[in-house]
Amino acid sequence: QVQLVQSGGGPVHTGGSLRLSCAASASTQTRCMGWFRQPPGKEREGVAALDNGANTIYADAVGGRFTITKDNADNTRNLEMKNLKPEDTAKYYCAAKDCRYGSSRLLVPFSFDYWGQGTQVTVSS
Repeated sequence: QVQLVQSGGGPVHTGGSLRLSCAASASTQTRCMGWFRQPPGKEREGVAALDNGANTIYADAVGGRFTITKDNADNTRNLEMKNLKPEDTAKYYCAAKDCRYGSSRLLVPFSFDYWGQGTQVTVSS
């Protein structure tokens, strides 16, 4: 079991930057961590993920603009977002799953077991 607590987010203008953080209650060494978002009226979608090594994957819509980073503590992962666009407006969630036996489907929401509480990001023009 692991609990995920999110922080960050809020309103920002087009072209601005935000940082979302996700603190896990247990070590993430054997877990994959993912970031997902759910725009108003739409389904949840994968944004970025980090496997239990150092490999990252990003959705095409955010590649080059979003980056997953680590804090010095093992159990915190951040999503650094820059050059934000109105279409990035959504509720953002971090998630984790056990990846000791494989790290597939990293941008697929239903493959993750543990979820943060979500945080709103609103980008206005």
